[in-house]
Amino acid sequence: MLINNAFIKNCAALFTGCIFLCACENTKEEIENLSKKQLSVEEARQVDINYTLGGKAKAKLTAPLMLRVQDTMPYMEFPEKIHVDFYNDSGKIESILDAKYAKYIESQSKILLKDSVRFIGLKNGDTLYCNELYWDRNRQPYQFYTESHTQVRTKLQNINSIGFETSQDFKDKVFKQITNSTFKVSSSQFPEY
Repeated sequence: MLINNAFIKNCAALFTGCIFLCACENTKEEIENLSKKQLSVEEARQVDINYTLGGKAKAKLTAPLMLRVQDTMPYMEFPEKIHVDFYNDSGKIESILDAKYAKYIESQSKILLKDSVRFIGLKNGDTLYCNELYWDRNRQPYQFYTESHTQVRTKLQNINSIGFETSQDFKDKVFKQITNSTFKVSSSQFPEY
């Protein structure tokens, strides 16, 4: 029996092709990772940002780490912590804001502050504590707001609420649903009978 030379070449090519096909197998996870969009991330350390309006200082933001993420909706993330000093018209600090995490969505001019948020009004010492707070410069007069649980401590009161709004100077406050609060009232404020 005589074997055709072309037949041997075809069998060799088929065998070699099968080996290559078996060797080039990808897992489902590898294929999905290849098709995922790669985000561009810029990193900055020891960030110091000054916000001015009409030549006057309005706020100074500091953070140990800032990530600028170029996504379909670009944002800046402060994953370690954030500190902001707010200034009044005479250039003095009127309030202070601290949080362990912040995310600024550029297209909305809105910042989400999370985890151990503390906002202090320096004039009267009132302090807000919460785990989630939004800061929206375009939302007047109450630029800071939340729908989550808050606690505000003043010299005479501890006010707990679900939902809260305040202005940048922390003078005007709106409590949505007050819960388990303590109000200290002096006897001189009660009517005598």
